[in-house]
Amino acid sequence: MSITISAPSFTHPGHLFIGGAWHAPAAGGHIEITAPFNEQVFASVGEAGPLDIDMAVAAARRAFDDGPWPRMQPAERAARLMDMAAHMEKRLAEFASAYTNQVGMPHHIAQMAAGGAVAMVRYFAGLAETFPFEELRPSPQGGIAMVVREPVGVAVCIAPWNAPLHTMLLKVVPALLAGCAVIAKPSPETPLDALILAECAEAAGIPQGVLSVLTAGRDASDYLMRHEGVDKVSFTGSTAVGKHIAAVCGARMARVTMELGGKSAAIVLDDIPIDQVVPALMPHIVLLAGQQCAALSRILVSRKRGDELVEAISTAMERVNVGDPYDATTLMGPLIARRQLDRVNGYIVQGQRDGARLVTGGKRPAGLNQGFFIEPTLFADADNSMAICREEIFGPVSAVIEYDSEEQAIRIANDSPYGLSGAIYTNDTDHAYAIARRIRSGNLTQNGRIIDFTLPYGGFKSSGLGREGGLEGVEAFTEVKTVFLPARPSRIGQKT
Repeated sequence: MSITISAPSFTHPGHLFIGGAWHAPAAGGHIEITAPFNEQVFASVGEAGPLDIDMAVAAARRAFDDGPWPRMQPAERAARLMDMAAHMEKRLAEFASAYTNQVGMPHHIAQMAAGGAVAMVRYFAGLAETFPFEELRPSPQGGIAMVVREPVGVAVCIAPWNAPLHTMLLKVVPALLAGCAVIAKPSPETPLDALILAECAEAAGIPQGVLSVLTAGRDASDYLMRHEGVDKVSFTGSTAVGKHIAAVCGARMARVTMELGGKSAAIVLDDIPIDQVVPALMPHIVLLAGQQCAALSRILVSRKRGDELVEAISTAMERVNVGDPYDATTLMGPLIARRQLDRVNGYIVQGQRDGARLVTGGKRPAGLNQGFFIEPTLFADADNSMAICREEIFGPVSAVIEYDSEEQAIRIANDSPYGLSGAIYTNDTDHAYAIARRIRSGNLTQNGRIIDFTLPYGGFKSSGLGREGGLEGVEAFTEVKTVFLPARPSRIGQKT
């Protein structure tokens, strides 16, 4: 695929953003970034090691313990974040190109995503006016109680590679608004967004020590979560890694928020026509080449309509244009890396071995000899005990499971170690809500899948701990303190 791509024009290429200043990596390491659609190395960034991490934690510790940021009024912090959003808006084209070049997201989608990221920053900054940083409550013991929410401290924010900018902002911006000092650790596959963000934060005048961006391999995340100077870890990624983080942080009572894997079910009821279901279902199979934790990868349909739905989805999958992410007609790009392509191919083989019927897909698209591409893939005659129905594949692979009754459909949907998202396809809203209340999942949508950063998002069971988005997203970076007083204090505001 003959596309000329390049890295953003950084002010300090190859450097790390530590405590508000740019530093060359102490050990001189670097990470090469490969475009997944043509397998070309197109950028290189600095690689942080233990000495760099220690420097970042020390800077964050000073900024939190002695600096002005946690002691500012929330409106003052929000003003800096609004400035950061303004600088981000000037660099929308760079953010969009970083999405496409690092992840393979079709560029017309990446451009919309970049604009949404700026809107996210402005939304959270706007919460400074309404978030209950201080609440006055009566006390049955006499006098009053001030219930205050104070910043949790030094927060490490670890983002994945599939939606690197948005998942990082869902952590960093609420943490900054809450008054935390933040160390951002992007995935080694997708560090460019975070470095552009660091330059925008610097331009906005975020105080020294308040924000660091450490581009590094996965060992750096392990070193960070064990660091005694870190109070909170917020992580998005696989359930296996999340369980490791929970164990490490739990041993020293560090706070954690985790948004992990999923194996979400779409329950198709009999009242809705199949031709209404498929257009509302397909984006949640092929978006980001299925590399989304909330993908609707289990499709549940009544036995009498199974063949009809399988044929309709198969036809729709065969029409998906897979390929060049800079082509405006492309709907699905590549997987992130060779290892992910091998993983997805392994599940396709395993599904057939287990007895599921491969209806369509399962191979490299014709004419795409470079890049980590796979066709949208559909299995039928699947059973919920199969690996393709129980394990997160993280690729554009879905399985149709037939049910004999609505009760059985609910049992199948809940028979999963995960509980992140899900959908109910029906034209009866009351029915959809009744079923949604019975599904053990953090987010449910009627006739599609909505992820709204102004509202809480997260999972049940092995899909995570805590919530991101909305007021709850800020709450996750606070500690609650109750102060009993005989009367209302004369000044209500952040400590000085």
